[in-house]
Amino acid sequence: MTETVVIVGAGEAGGQTAISLRQGGFTAPIVVIGDEGHVPYERPPLSKTYLAGEVGEERMHMRAPAFYIEKDITLRLRETVVHLDRPTNSVRLASGEHVPYRWLVLATGGRVRKMTVPGADLPGVHYLRTIDDVAAYRDRLQAGLRLVIVGGGYIGLEVAAVAQKRGCKVTVLEMQPLVLNRVVAPEMSRFYTDVHSAAGVDIRTSTAVTAFEGDGKIERVRCGGQVFDADLVIVGIGIVPNVELAAAAALTIDNGIVVDDCTRTEDLNVLAVGDCANQPSGLYGGRMRLESVPNALGQGKAAASVILGTPTPFTEVPWFWSDQYDLKLQMTGLSQPGDSVVMRGDIAGRRFSACYLRDGVLVACHSVNMAKDFLQSKKLIAQKWRPDPAKLADGNAAMKDLAAS
Repeated sequence: MTETVVIVGAGEAGGQTAISLRQGGFTAPIVVIGDEGHVPYERPPLSKTYLAGEVGEERMHMRAPAFYIEKDITLRLRETVVHLDRPTNSVRLASGEHVPYRWLVLATGGRVRKMTVPGADLPGVHYLRTIDDVAAYRDRLQAGLRLVIVGGGYIGLEVAAVAQKRGCKVTVLEMQPLVLNRVVAPEMSRFYTDVHSAAGVDIRTSTAVTAFEGDGKIERVRCGGQVFDADLVIVGIGIVPNVELAAAAALTIDNGIVVDDCTRTEDLNVLAVGDCANQPSGLYGGRMRLESVPNALGQGKAAASVILGTPTPFTEVPWFWSDQYDLKLQMTGLSQPGDSVVMRGDIAGRRFSACYLRDGVLVACHSVNMAKDFLQSKKLIAQKWRPDPAKLADGNAAMKDLAAS
């Protein structure tokens, strides 16, 4: 029987799995199959420095192309797996070729959530998920361009910051009452709205797109009775996990491919990592599917540990970040509606944190230009710290000192 590891997906989770296997001394063949034409690369720069033209593709590579040759990792790019045959331990490519495996790692990621309103297929309506997506329009972000961004989440606001700096006339359309509505406290949402508005970005909340219009290309975005002129549209309304391959192979699906804390599915030869995987949470209870770089890398390492025979659960406190203008937003933990919020620091001075408490326990912290809060909260969330809210509100008091006292 072949000892080959086949990794379906050449993103950060798949790339990290392959890298960690070789770092751990694994010597059998590794085959990474990806439908993009690029070696595994980091996605965060797509909406930041790559979009701004400040870095090229080579700066985004997880490892240089020569690394995969040196480490005998076979990259099969621009290839698509269309079927998983668990009884024969093989996958079938679109070409009809069958690739056998001893271990299969599903790192299939997610795809952009598409708009379905009239005109959504007009030239000039774009998305942001891959290098090719961004390369198609980043050079168009020039002074005077009328850019409409659909979606006021992290991606949309990061794109807005880059485009505004390049002189574009930027409008952000968000259907919810607040930007970042699902993930941050209202105070944080209002802060970012104010920052973008002061920079010249036109943010429209409670505004849903009903149609894209134009004669052969995008010219207008209609939101009921409102119309916004547009030379270019970038849509950022989330992703959909790619679970179809696993579902067709009768693996359990529940908002992602269901895995244990070591990334194993119920088929002990099949693992799943990254944006497509739904893993149990010992910290918060229940299950979660996370779309983040730390999660992708951590699960990739966990999958490698299983294959290496030293299964190590991935249990890190979730963390994320967003760069907009001169602001670094660093987030630890997971908040949810109903959490009480304690603000600390100086909002006007653009240096503050929002701390989220659930039943008195610190469960999340969102810090703007407050790196110490970010680092310290990550440890305290893992410890299920119960702070005194009045003392926590003192931004001059270090969290670690409050916890120690």
